[in-house]
Amino acid sequence: MTLPSETDVVIIGGGVAGCSIAYHLTKLGITDVVLCERKQLTCGTTWHAAGLVTQLRATRNMTELAKYTGELFTGLEAETGQATGYKKNGSLRIAKTPARLEELKRGASMARNFGLEAQVVTPGQVAERWPLAKVDDIEGAIWMPNDGQVNPADVTQAMAKGARMGGAKIFEQTKVERILIENGRACGVVTDKGEIRAKNVVICGGMWSRDFAAAHGVSLPLHAAEHFYIVTEPMPTLQANLPVMFVADECSYYKEDAGKLLLGCFEPNAKPWGHRGIPDDFCFDSLPEDFDHFEPILEMAVERVPALAETGIQLFFNGPESFTPDDRYLLGETPEVAGLFCACGFNSVGILSSGGVGKALASWIRDGHAPMELADVDIRRMHPFQSNKRYLHDRTTETLGALFDMHWPYMQFETARGVRRSPFHDRLIDAGACMTEAVGYERPGFFARGDIPAKIEYSYGPQNWFDACAAECLNTHQKVSIFDQSCFTKFRVEGRDACAVLNRICAGNVDVAVGRLVYTQMLNARGGIEADVTVTRLSETEFMVVSTLGSQTRDLSWLRRNLPEDAHAIVTDITAGMPMLAIMGPGSRALLEAVSGEDFSNAAFPFGTSRDIPVGYAQARASRVTYVGELGWELYCSADMAQHVFDTLLQAGADRGLAHGGYFAINSLRMEKGYRHWGHDIGEEDTPIEAGLGFAVAYDKPGGFIGQDVLLRQREAGTPTKRLVQVRLDTEGVGPLLYHNEPIWLDGQIAGSVTSGAYGHRIKASLGMGYLTHPDGVDKALLAGGKFEVEVACERYPATVQLAPFFDPKSERVKA
Repeated sequence: MTLPSETDVVIIGGGVAGCSIAYHLTKLGITDVVLCERKQLTCGTTWHAAGLVTQLRATRNMTELAKYTGELFTGLEAETGQATGYKKNGSLRIAKTPARLEELKRGASMARNFGLEAQVVTPGQVAERWPLAKVDDIEGAIWMPNDGQVNPADVTQAMAKGARMGGAKIFEQTKVERILIENGRACGVVTDKGEIRAKNVVICGGMWSRDFAAAHGVSLPLHAAEHFYIVTEPMPTLQANLPVMFVADECSYYKEDAGKLLLGCFEPNAKPWGHRGIPDDFCFDSLPEDFDHFEPILEMAVERVPALAETGIQLFFNGPESFTPDDRYLLGETPEVAGLFCACGFNSVGILSSGGVGKALASWIRDGHAPMELADVDIRRMHPFQSNKRYLHDRTTETLGALFDMHWPYMQFETARGVRRSPFHDRLIDAGACMTEAVGYERPGFFARGDIPAKIEYSYGPQNWFDACAAECLNTHQKVSIFDQSCFTKFRVEGRDACAVLNRICAGNVDVAVGRLVYTQMLNARGGIEADVTVTRLSETEFMVVSTLGSQTRDLSWLRRNLPEDAHAIVTDITAGMPMLAIMGPGSRALLEAVSGEDFSNAAFPFGTSRDIPVGYAQARASRVTYVGELGWELYCSADMAQHVFDTLLQAGADRGLAHGGYFAINSLRMEKGYRHWGHDIGEEDTPIEAGLGFAVAYDKPGGFIGQDVLLRQREAGTPTKRLVQVRLDTEGVGPLLYHNEPIWLDGQIAGSVTSGAYGHRIKASLGMGYLTHPDGVDKALLAGGKFEVEVACERYPATVQLAPFFDPKSERVKA
């Protein structure tokens, strides 16, 4: 077979992801596909994967992709004639502690919300399904009957065969040396056998992907780590079709395979590998044994499955797998190069994700956008610094084990910390801040007080900082608090066409007077919310766009790719150079008047106004807006003046009740006020109408906006059948806390799920937000007439559900 000179899509890498993408492209009718594998199919990581096929993931769409993978594997052998070794033998997830059992039960509730079967089972029922396991020291387990296992190499070959049957061409022993890029777009590859021009290129290079992408100015943060398992000699007492058993409290998993037992682990202190690069000739290779490293796992396993003490080890295996800084894979079109896609960094879930990944990315390539909201794994969530090799090396020691660690609420990574800091960092530490991290940025979660230390003690109930957070919330409500929000993403958009460009990109009308601030959303062509922002007009030709920290790379890419080629407008990321302090609470007006000498009254400084003010000897921009539901201002200043501004505020606030507040308090306060968070409560599948943000849309503004036609049709259709609602648990005391994906029941049926939650200290209730769906529309009448419950850890609790926020629904405090 001769290498073609041109094609529609070139896929780099012949592991399970690359073969799945090729297979699914042909299913969509894109048959002119070339897959290039430097050695042989599966020879990197795929061939030695454990082949576990579980379905429950952290979010609905991740679960949908995993569910589809199982469905695909069910019929793939019949379609292609290639054996896959797939069997649906179920899985058991074991809990040794009450906390782990609560985690699993919350997962079971979440599974029901996604339509998955998940049953809480007793130790005795575990023994029935896994007779060789010791169960007298466990609390219980979750049984998921539709999970299973597969032979990774065989299923990859089946997808490769299916791709060939659909017209794709697969070339082994063909190394891609570089990607062709012209005018910022991928247009083909150069291989060791010649050049191939292509409309789109996909990097599926596994653990080679980071270095290969970096050579083209593209950031794919991943690092290989050693992954260990053993395979025993045949065990006569081992049942056939034994369920996969996960004992996360012992970092281990067990899989029956042809009468033998495979024992694998995700140990807490992993061993990064390939830091100086992966050898080019690495092919079906394994790494040196390290029995000392594996021995603690084996010792616990012998206690769990006593028959192992009398069974020999046939194979001790150590092979590399790639991990990302947040334990989620990398998928989608790269922000640096258009037409260049990636599917890599699978964190040991590549097999179970492969079908869904292939289907999703194939649709993404065809349509130019993701087929569903995939923010969890979208490559644009990453920041370029995260490809730093030392950062990746150190983080990888933790991320492998984090897969089986407790998934506590507010869980923080401990490695590779301190990368990004605001100018106030050391001052905040001195004030007792317990720092949390997001995309490398250090942010205060809460401030120590009394006997509450500046550290998080994890729990599914109120954690040790609960009272400290309450004090911060109440101080914000009664006096005045200062929040370091420097991590918020900030862009400057300037040029003679800046207004017209932003007005096309934003759903709201940003063509306002200089010194006005507009809250709005950037929408996609389907009407979904790509970004939730404020836009401040600085001059006739200059604007400042403020967004969330996690959207920094994504939003910059979105803005730049939606600038017309002939537009005179430039987008600059000014986040690092423009720290921001939020001064919030009824005492904020007096404090700012004291440090500036300016008039901050309603008449002189109404809500939505933004202007430069003096602060001490410095200059700052004060914008009257809030994310906590109290009177307040955001202060932006240049980094060189930031500490002076901070010190001036603290000095003047000393006798005015000024206190520090952290991000746990922000989350509580914004939940009471119903303020949405992009990535949780709103995203690219949610329209402003469904999200209750129609007030931020200028439906009929001159020139229109992206997604306008969809919103006009939705508005004309009347009451939406999907709607974001506010949820309050009607329980005594603090009650169970809501976090995400808890099912919302309406009249005995699951009708929606929680998107985010927190305890509201101003109204003293456990709160959440979430979407309800109803064929007749979600309106006040439905909410008033229905019986609502929220399921938490397999128990239902009565709830009040409404459209308006539970705190200050008329925003009287915000506009006081």
